[in-house]
Amino acid sequence: MGRGVDVIVWINGTFSAGKTSTARELTAILPDSTLFDPEFIGDALRVLLPPKRLAEVTDYQDLPSWRRLVVDTAAAMLAEVGGVLVVPMTLLRQDYRDEIFGGLAARRIPVRHVLLAPAETILRERIATRTEPGEPADVDLRVRQWAYDHIPAYQEALGWLTGDAHVIDNGTLTVRETAERIAEAVRSETARICDIVQTPEPTRETVAAGVLLFDEQDRVLLVDPTYKAGWEFPGGVVEAGEAPACAGVREVAEELGLVLDRTPGLLVVDWERPQPPGFGGLRLLFDGGRLTPETAARLRLPGPELRAWRFVTEAEAAELLPQHRYERLRWALRARERGRPLYLEAGVPTG
Repeated sequence: MGRGVDVIVWINGTFSAGKTSTARELTAILPDSTLFDPEFIGDALRVLLPPKRLAEVTDYQDLPSWRRLVVDTAAAMLAEVGGVLVVPMTLLRQDYRDEIFGGLAARRIPVRHVLLAPAETILRERIATRTEPGEPADVDLRVRQWAYDHIPAYQEALGWLTGDAHVIDNGTLTVRETAERIAEAVRSETARICDIVQTPEPTRETVAAGVLLFDEQDRVLLVDPTYKAGWEFPGGVVEAGEAPACAGVREVAEELGLVLDRTPGLLVVDWERPQPPGFGGLRLLFDGGRLTPETAARLRLPGPELRAWRFVTEAEAAELLPQHRYERLRWALRARERGRPLYLEAGVPTG
């Protein structure tokens, strides 16, 4: 396919759906294709990370380093070989899918998402009969039970998976037939490019402006972005030559379809320290005022960028926001109560 159309074909599905064998077959069908199995990154982290850290998670996908390395390695491989990168990997958590696919989109790498979805009876039969190295009792515990335990999570994820991916029921198909179905879906573009917002990765410190919007109960509005993990405030990066307050107004209009009728007042300026791979920078929060129930009912979401919005209390925000964002919100609410803005460094007021 050539270097001009580099793309990832991500083959998803629960354990024993046939992802890896299909991926190998697919690389024999699609020209200029290379297999990349993120399982090897998990194996490497089991060796590299301290046992204490590994004991804190039950699945290496829960390690932020694994998700980051999957994106970085995929990007590096495409830069090296180009063409099609075939990735067989189960992703059953939507926030992890968003984080990984969003990271790839930020590098301008398109992803065609395919889901192998055989019936549960066939899945269970495959799990029971699959051959694995090791003692049978150990295999039953280490491999089969693990696969059985993930079937409920897979069924729960089917709602968003079937809306996001090109679905292939490979229950009665051979590996070759399944690979040919995927190849045809890629060639015909029936397997569409995932509609994840492309937010370019910063190359230096940035200035970002967020706007706090409140309901009549003084609950604050949070949004759930598709391109990164965790809830957030409406807002975004200030563009070159743009005033921060204007950037906040622009982002609210783009994200929620709400046109603010006044320039919002400043609540906090927070210096965010660099934490690789992030560069940090200044984070400003503005007071966008209260929304009437009628105005809130007219809020809309752009599908590729935001998944949901909700009004929350401060206590609820503490459960939804990453710690550094919650600290920023906490002091912004105090600034709103006191009627004067605050300057923070890494979420802590100075002076």
